[in-house]
Parts: sequence; structure tokens; C-alpha cells
Amino acid sequence: MFLRFKTTTILFCLAMSLVSCSEKDSATQPNIIIVYMDDLGYGDVSYNGASRLQTPNMDAMAMGGMRFNNGYATSATCTPSRYALLTGVYPWREKRAKILPGTAPLIIGTEQMTIPRMLKGEGYHTAIIGKWHLGLGNGNVDWNKLVTPGPNQLGFDYSYILAATQDRVPTVYIEDGMVVGLDPNDPIEVSYRKNFEGEPTGIENPELTTMKWHHGHNSSIVNGIPRIGFMKGGEAAKWSDIDMADHFLNGVKNYIKKHKDQPFFLYYPMQQPHVPRTPHPRFEGLSELGPRGDAIVEADWCLGGLRKALEAEGILENTLIIFSSDNGPVLNDGYFDDADVKNGDHTPWGPFRGGKYSLFEAGTHVPFFTYWKGKIQPGVSDEIVSQLDLFSSLAQLVGSDIRTDDSLPLLDLLMGNTDVGRENLVIEATSRTAYRQGDWVMIPPYDGPASNDNVKIELGSAPTFQLYNLAEDINQQNNLASAMPEKLSEMLAAFETIRGDDYRKTEKLELK
Repeated sequence: MFLRFKTTTILFCLAMSLVSCSEKDSATQPNIIIVYMDDLGYGDVSYNGASRLQTPNMDAMAMGGMRFNNGYATSATCTPSRYALLTGVYPWREKRAKILPGTAPLIIGTEQMTIPRMLKGEGYHTAIIGKWHLGLGNGNVDWNKLVTPGPNQLGFDYSYILAATQDRVPTVYIEDGMVVGLDPNDPIEVSYRKNFEGEPTGIENPELTTMKWHHGHNSSIVNGIPRIGFMKGGEAAKWSDIDMADHFLNGVKNYIKKHKDQPFFLYYPMQQPHVPRTPHPRFEGLSELGPRGDAIVEADWCLGGLRKALEAEGILENTLIIFSSDNGPVLNDGYFDDADVKNGDHTPWGPFRGGKYSLFEAGTHVPFFTYWKGKIQPGVSDEIVSQLDLFSSLAQLVGSDIRTDDSLPLLDLLMGNTDVGRENLVIEATSRTAYRQGDWVMIPPYDGPASNDNVKIELGSAPTFQLYNLAEDINQQNNLASAMPEKLSEMLAAFETIRGDDYRKTEKLELK
């Protein structure tokens, strides 16, 4: 009888221990979702003052969570920002982290630590559903076979992606390395060097296009839209552009339903409002800004759908959502779609100067908020935080000791529990770098044009140093480099401590 009592007691204690562990896991292993927009500007959301389009779902989550007035992408273009977000490493440390063609090889090493790999080590199921654009394979991909290495070799248990961007071939979805819906009798061929014989292109067959190209986008035509790069075959596998947002959202909903009973990490990189802007017809005219504004409204609806899915499965209160954009805004980015014509007094760049591709603030100063119902109290922060910091901050959240040198553990800031953020940050735009420290921004001299005439955006390049005090000159109109040489020297020394003195690939610059 004593043995039976002792056994029962042991079993009871073991059961209570398991319950205790379960409660601990629930508290320390929330679901984590990163929602990543594509070319969304600081001023493109109504919670930051936009009036010619409404983003009620973004507004509700931003106002119900922590809004960061000084939230940054690491780069003013997409591939570098995505590299930094997933690896916690500055993109200028990886020379291949530039805007990639659809045939580029994977630029993250398969042995490299990433957010999904770190979280997988802590018991998370991990997934990406949306835009990838970090390269696939080894640079010589056969799209008719398993495409590897890719997201699944970097820590993602599940991947459902478009390889690069919506305006680049191949225009197909890829699930766990396999092209979805591919007819083996109609194999895919892709090239970024030359066209395939007999295939129409935007430049030679404009009569076959329903969207006119402005610059660069004049190769293979898919769904009436001329793209970057050449593609042949794979007709059954080609995506429907107007259904892309619904397609990815349905995938997100299915994933949440399937994995609601275990901690999961979902990376949800949307394609909006990147070109070609193809919102579903039910969103047409819901903004005053044409397809670009309508695409943002569509993306806002997707965010609302995400939240409803979490509510329906009863896990909204155990899910941390992080929302931001890969870089700043651009209006005409390759197609005539009236984005610049209908923009009017809308300011997608917010109060800042520049935009996508630019070292000025609007290139990397983007919408950024965290939302966790019942855990994060509504608030706003002026502290500097970078997407670079998500790696170490999420490691903090789940109890991992893994860190990177570039990524700061700022979990308390993201949770609204402190007012201490970054002291400094190196930002990047098309292989050029600049430096923010406190309220000050220093841009070194760079050769090359001051603006991109195609997109009509100032690039931030100048033959001499630029120094701005954002507290007094948020639009960067008053260059203080000549007037404050000591401050400039201080900024340059701090910048070179991080970046090195070879940032121009020339001899070390002397102050002038």
C-alpha cells in the first residue's frame, strides 16, 4: 500500500511539474509574427498623418501597441534590409547583399545563424509566407526540380514564397523548394541575360501589355505586365497578380490554424506596395492615390485578416506582432501607374527627405510598431531602434543566449518597459553608408549623381560631407558640416569605429 501511495505521489508530482513547465512555456514562448511591408513609407499610414488613404487595421494595432517614431530599416533597398532582419548582421558586411535578380544564388550561408534557426532551437515551428528576395540555389537553378538551398536550409520549417519580387521572373510560387502547380510537360526556363526565341517582350510587343513600362521593366510579359528578366514555359504555375494578396493571406490563415497548439514564428513579408501595383479589383478606388494607395489599403485589410485569424484560434493574447517596412517609399518605380500623377499632397516620405534608394532619412526611416494584446501597453517612443535588433531582442524573449555583434537586445524597449534604445546606427543605400548618433546624422562624400532621374528621388550623395541635426532640421535642409567641424570629426570617428575607414573603397578621407 505504501508503494502504491508513493507511486501515486510521484505521478502526481510529475504531472504538476509538467503543468508548471507548460505554464512556463506559454509565458516564455509566445507566437511571434513579423509583418514586413515592401516600400511602405513613414507617411503612408493614417496613424502617421496620411489623409488620402485610410489604414484602420494598422492604426488600431499601432495605437494599441508601441509606436516607434525612430524605427529604422537597415537599408534603403529591399534585399539588404531583409538580410539584416533575418541575420542580425549589417548588410554592408555581406558584399552580395544588393538588389538581386530572380536567378541570384542564396546570399545567406546555410551554416549562418538566423532568426528562424535560433527560434527553432528553442522549440518553435518556423515559416515564411510571402516575398523572399535573398537568392535561391547556387546560381544555376533548375526550376523544374527541388530548388535548394533556400529558406528551408536557413531554419524555416515551411516556406511558401515568391523567389524575388513581383516585377521579376520567375513569376511562380515556390513551396518548400518546389514550384507550385508546375506541369512537367511545360518546363520553366529563366534567364537575365537574353530572351528565349519567339517569346514576346514589353519593349518589342507593347500591344500585348496592359501595364506600360516606364524604365527597366520591359522583358517577358506575364498577365499583361512586362517584367525584369526573361522566362519561358511554366504556364500552369504562373501566379495571378491580382490574387496574390489573398493567396498569401489564405496561406497565413491555414498556417495559424494548423500550428496554433505549438509556439510558432511566422515571417509574413507582403509584396505591397511594391511594383507592379495590382490590388484586387475590390480594392480599386478605395484610396485617392490610384493603384499604389489601393495596394496599401489592401495590405491593411490583410493585416486585419491576420488579426482575425489569431482571434478565431484564441491565440491573439499569446502572439507578439512586429510591423515594419523594408525601406522607404517610391512613386514611379518602373511602370506608368499614375502613382506620381495622383499623389497630390500626400507625403509618403512623411516629414523626411528622400525615399527608396536614398541615404536621406526617408530611405530607411519607416513605420515600426510592436503589438501584443494584454502584454504591451499603448505607447510611443522616440528612441532609435533598428530591424537589425530584432534578432537579439527575440532571442531575449525566448531565453536564448545567441546574439550577434550588430544586433542589440532591446526587448524591454520593444515591450514598452524602458526608454533606452540605440545610441547609434549605420544606415545603407545602394552600397553607400551613413551614420546616425543621437539626433545627428552624418553622410560622407560620395561620387555619383545627386538624384535618380527615373524615380525622381534625391540619393543623398554629395562631393562633400553632410551633417544634420534632426531635432532642429528633420527635413535635412541645413548642412552643418562646415559650421561644426568638431562635431563632424566626432561623428566620423565614431562611424569609422564601426564601419572602418574603407567605406568609399578609397584612401581614408580627410575632412575638408
